[in-house]
Amino acid sequence: MSASPANRLDWDLDREIVITRVFDAPRALVFKLFTQAEHICQWWGPKGFTCNTHSMNVQVGGQWRFDLVAPNGHVYPNRIEYVEIAPNERLVFDHGSDQDDDPGKFRVTITFDEQSDKKTVVMMRQLHPTKAQRDATIGFGAVELGYQTLDKLAELLRANR
Repeated sequence: MSASPANRLDWDLDREIVITRVFDAPRALVFKLFTQAEHICQWWGPKGFTCNTHSMNVQVGGQWRFDLVAPNGHVYPNRIEYVEIAPNERLVFDHGSDQDDDPGKFRVTITFDEQSDKKTVVMMRQLHPTKAQRDATIGFGAVELGYQTLDKLAELLRANR
């Protein structure tokens, strides 16, 4: 059995950022919180940021348009375009600013792996267009901010047990 070599060749490690977190919740619940407009802005975004959804259509070809609002009030318009959806297992989307042809747009693959103890491992893999863009993203603190976002999701899951 052979893996898809084209996909492996397209995924360059020097353009990648990987963030992983284990959640004490079943996979279906974690996936739901990633894909339903009434839930996602309760936790999406780094500590101190708020999220405002303009529209969310979670289907292949659909978009989630939202603003992240920094603690100082600065608004960051965002757009996610869904490429692949395997319910409770995998989400693939392109993430960038809310503008057409954003040169900084990057691909995100999120996997949801339920463990035998009903905990869920979430792995978020970002693939940036260039190594320089990946390095700049790391430089402004995106890894720490990503972990802060997943911390907010963990807090929401704990609060709703």
